[in-house]
Amino acid sequence: MRILITGGAGFIGSNLAIRLAQLGHAVTTADTFLSGHWHTLCHFEGDVLTLHDRTDLAPIYESVKRYGPFEVIFHQAAITGVIASDGTARAGEDVHGFLRNNVEQFRSILDLAVETSARVVWASSCSVYGRNPPPMREDQPYDPLNIYAFSKVQKERLSRLYATRLKHPIVGLRYSNVYGPGEAHKGKLASMIHQLARQMLVGKRPRIFRAGEQRRDFVYIDDVVELNLRAMQATKSGIYNGGAGASWSFNEVVAELNRVLGTHLEPDYFENPYGFTQDWTECDMSRARADLGFVPAFDLRRGIEAYQASGKLGV
Repeated sequence: MRILITGGAGFIGSNLAIRLAQLGHAVTTADTFLSGHWHTLCHFEGDVLTLHDRTDLAPIYESVKRYGPFEVIFHQAAITGVIASDGTARAGEDVHGFLRNNVEQFRSILDLAVETSARVVWASSCSVYGRNPPPMREDQPYDPLNIYAFSKVQKERLSRLYATRLKHPIVGLRYSNVYGPGEAHKGKLASMIHQLARQMLVGKRPRIFRAGEQRRDFVYIDDVVELNLRAMQATKSGIYNGGAGASWSFNEVVAELNRVLGTHLEPDYFENPYGFTQDWTECDMSRARADLGFVPAFDLRRGIEAYQASGKLGV
């Protein structure tokens, strides 16, 4: 199939693009390269569109004009967090920029899908749950704690509005804490698994919030790619969790990293400076299993082992 991936130079987008190309699809990525990195696409054999800015869809429409419509659009592009790359929270202060980019860009992509009869799979986030009690289920009420989460809530509502106008089912995937090869360019926005491994590889004690018992549903990148592939074949529209279906504490992450890295470093605890973080995330994956046939293959132990075997853990 002819497939478009927005945000194709990002962590998830690039892994998905490479996998789809390996499967024989004609894949085109589109990215501004303002946050994505060209390194992620070094092993991608398909077409790469460079957008002028986050609102620029002209190269995408030109590609449709030249080569025909895309049968599937994987919309992965978004501003991905409220914490800036230098570790401050100031990125979340640009409410207008967040909503213009994340919501209105999505609206434009959906308009393209309506015009060209494309199927859409897109990236939502488990941040929409806020402090709902785990395990997080798709029928729980929204509780966004920051503008990033609110933008994802609005995108979910927008996807429901467009569902009846689209020729094919539209599927949103609420990603949990994704980790794996291809995330290093994200800096402070990379997974805690990558950031802690990076500290430990140079002999530093891993810095985590006191007392390390905050829990996260860490999902390995290969599982996220597989979930997207299954969503591409969905027979009905919906929003689905995209996690491992379990949770692990930061202390457990440090223990697993010590094991695979051969280190013996104790955590360096500090107070959480942010007031908009979740204390415990854990996805109920029963809906994705029932509707999409998706069962996560990686728990934390196996995922960190695969990450280490890739040669990219903490690098």
